[in-house]
Amino acid sequence: MDCLFCKILNKEIPAQIIYEDEKVIAFNDINPQAPTHCLVIPRKHIATLNQIEDTDQELVGHMVQVAAKIADQQGFDQTGYRTVFNCNEHGGQTVYHIHLHLLGGKPMGWPPYQEKLKTAVTQ
Repeated sequence: MDCLFCKILNKEIPAQIIYEDEKVIAFNDINPQAPTHCLVIPRKHIATLNQIEDTDQELVGHMVQVAAKIADQQGFDQTGYRTVFNCNEHGGQTVYHIHLHLLGGKPMGWPPYQEKLKTAVTQ
């Protein structure tokens, strides 16, 4: 399999791992969009949210719990943070191994791509 995140899991590609357990790992995003921007990925390869099976519900819930734990450890759990799953091309997914983005450490606007939306509306 030629999956970037599976290669990170298998230690074939280096990453700044900030959390690891038997179900998931979390590492810093190489193109951070916030002071803290990490990805929580399952050890099980699941390409997109559309491939999540009933038996994966606990795993996906664990990913969210890990994100909350990291937010607490990083000190922004009380001020706030954002978690995002992207799905497929129009959803912004670029690596086809599900991953939860955790972004924190600064105030976030809504919608997240406000400037891009303004440009699209005015054209």
